[in-house]
Amino acid sequence: MRWVSALPPRRGEDRRSWLSGAPPPRWVRVLPPVLLVGICAATLISDEPLEIGFLLGAIPPLAVLSYGPLATALLGGVVIALLHIPALQLDRPGDADLLTIVFVAVLSVFVSFVRSRRDAQLDLERTVAEAAQRALAPPLPDRVGAVRCTGLYRAAQRGTLVGGDFFDVRDGPFGVRVVTGDVQGHGLSAVSTVASLLGAFREAVLDQPDLASVARRLDRRLLVDSADARHAELFATAALLEFSADAREVRVVVCGNPPPLLLRGARVTEVEVAPWTPLGLGLSDAGAIEACAVSLRPGDRLFLASDGVVEARDAGGAFYPLADRLAVLADADGGDPALLPGRVWDDLVRLCPDVEDDVTMLVLTPSPHAMA
Repeated sequence: MRWVSALPPRRGEDRRSWLSGAPPPRWVRVLPPVLLVGICAATLISDEPLEIGFLLGAIPPLAVLSYGPLATALLGGVVIALLHIPALQLDRPGDADLLTIVFVAVLSVFVSFVRSRRDAQLDLERTVAEAAQRALAPPLPDRVGAVRCTGLYRAAQRGTLVGGDFFDVRDGPFGVRVVTGDVQGHGLSAVSTVASLLGAFREAVLDQPDLASVARRLDRRLLVDSADARHAELFATAALLEFSADAREVRVVVCGNPPPLLLRGARVTEVEVAPWTPLGLGLSDAGAIEACAVSLRPGDRLFLASDGVVEARDAGGAFYPLADRLAVLADADGGDPALLPGRVWDDLVRLCPDVEDDVTMLVLTPSPHAMA
């Protein structure tokens, strides 16, 4: 599957600010040497002495933001050396001034050392989080059985790579099955529930004969987890799909999740399916679940989105018009399904810049080879 995930961010995007652990911007890194060169050039060009030598004292602290201890020490040494060059006439500092600058330079080296150690630890923790995310929801191939897949995931909590949304596509003895959903809450607090549901789904794909039984298995899993949870009202919304062997039909069960959208030519329609209650409420009677069967044609695509997309609001409070926007965006760039989630994400953050929930999108396309 052409996976556009939270790791690494798409197109070099890092949702953390540089004040929250992301690498500093280029201008922060070039500021110390530019300031150093600018001060020296200004004093050499001017016919009169310039009282700007105090600016040199700012260079070591600025270096701390983006340089390691060795580079910070080097810049501090250059600053002290420049103060002793008569041609520059940098205020001719006295002993107290020099001692102050030396102290600031040494302190900056120490702070840079501490920052470098902290950044190394944060990088290690982020690497571990990436490994955990890949273990929890590993990338899928371009095709699962007779279905081509592509998806996108964005965690709402800045600085995290995981959250409360999830999806998976698995092939099994009863056909290709798909799950996408949203557990209660988001961020790190929802990760254990996501892991539990995905594990239950992957087992159910192998041994449950119908889609209603898969939903019942997930519901029971949440009931068991709720018994030991701090909040007994643990629940999750989900949409489950099951493709026939030739991908000419798909069966759909919706448990509190937004229903799939069917893209057929230039039309976008919502799949009509009887909604079921969210998972985890104890309604485990599989006979009460109605699966909707939808016939598929060559070129059809199914688009599934989480609440983070359909409930996003613009500055005026209006919901993001997913179906209307999808009809426009689906035909861009030749209608390539692999590019559709990224285009919808760009359009979403343009119209609704303050997206506060986890965002999941999944595009499922019956394989042309399978339908030939």
